Amino acid sequence: MDVHNAFLHGDLSEEVYMKLPPGFYPSRPGLVCKLHKSLYGLKQAPRCWFSKLATALRKYGFVQSYSDYSLFILCNGQVQLHVLVYLDDLIISGNDSAAISSFKQYLSSCFHMKDLGVLKYFLGVEVARSHEGIFLSQRKYALDIISEAGLLGAKLVSFPMEQNHSLASSTTAPLRDVERYRRLIGWLIYLSFTRPDLAFLVHVLSQFLHEPRMNHWLAALQVVKYLKGCPGQGILLPTESDLQLTGWCDSDWASCPLTRRSVSWIVFLGSSPVSWKTKKQVTVARSSAEAEYRSMASVTCELKWLKGLLKFFGVPHTRPCGLVYDSQSAIHLAQNPVFHERTKHIEIYCHFLRDAVLDGTIRMSHVRTTDQLADIFTKALGQKQFEHLLRKLGILDLHAPT
Repeated sequence: MDVHNAFLHGDLSEEVYMKLPPGFYPSRPGLVCKLHKSLYGLKQAPRCWFSKLATALRKYGFVQSYSDYSLFILCNGQVQLHVLVYLDDLIISGNDSAAISSFKQYLSSCFHMKDLGVLKYFLGVEVARSHEGIFLSQRKYALDIISEAGLLGAKLVSFPMEQNHSLASSTTAPLRDVERYRRLIGWLIYLSFTRPDLAFLVHVLSQFLHEPRMNHWLAALQVVKYLKGCPGQGILLPTESDLQLTGWCDSDWASCPLTRRSVSWIVFLGSSPVSWKTKKQVTVARSSAEAEYRSMASVTCELKWLKGLLKFFGVPHTRPCGLVYDSQSAIHLAQNPVFHERTKHIEIYCHFLRDAVLDGTIRMSHVRTTDQLADIFTKALGQKQFEHLLRKLGILDLHAPT
């Protein structure tokens, strides 16, 4: 399948601010200016731009996905084209080179387009292709972070965060350069797009953006020192894959000393991680079983969404999605409405997990806590356990020495 990148220039004015036209008088408040086309910088401009682009794509025969409105697909017999939109950057893929070229000519007739050729670099993500599959990484972006932090000559660390940290209750001196801390955390947030191992670290450090302290800054620098040892780490999407969805979820009950909430999960497509999240639950759970049951409901939502997205691509997913957990009580609760007195206060929306199990959408299985992959998203682990789970996440470093 050919994958290409393109950049479009829409028919929008380059003026950032709208100037009042000659003849407009503030003494006539009943009259307004009517715009005949969008102006760059106005609130409505992005909506107008996407509406114009979507109209052009639909006119060509594309269908917009209901699972992801920025995704369009065209099916014409054996020919398939896919377009993924991010503002005015496009990824165009398909199984017919001639069809892709014809579509590019159509776009050029509608917009001022710059053809960037075969996809190699997109929004900071580096794309490498071989007979083994597609490898996604942000090596250049990671090296830029290390350089901006002034740690190119720093000593490496083998794991990114101390296991028994007390960052939430830190009493060290407030950090003077608050903006520098916020910039660094912002960089790390974007870097976690291809680095699942950074999800929990970013989750913790981003909680102190309002008033960071010296301990928080030192912890962020330790993450950068960890990056220095593996800047090219990324995700491999192998050519040979069964394209089956499997979710792993975990909840470290009451782990946050301030809010007592935590939840995390990761979803695999075949052997590759495609979606992950570390986020606090919206309510405080009264038991570990309740916290874990809520995390299972959360990942079930993601599995259903991804299943619909695969269907839009024409990928059948007839088998139940796998859901792996390390809590027998939460699994029993999802499979059978037991422990009523302990669970009757749980919101009804969480119980749709039972329906998903009963109708065969989800197939649940148990795993030992030491082999729970989602554990790396819930807490800071020791070096041995961190490296053990990291090897199983399906992320590689093509630039690491052999």
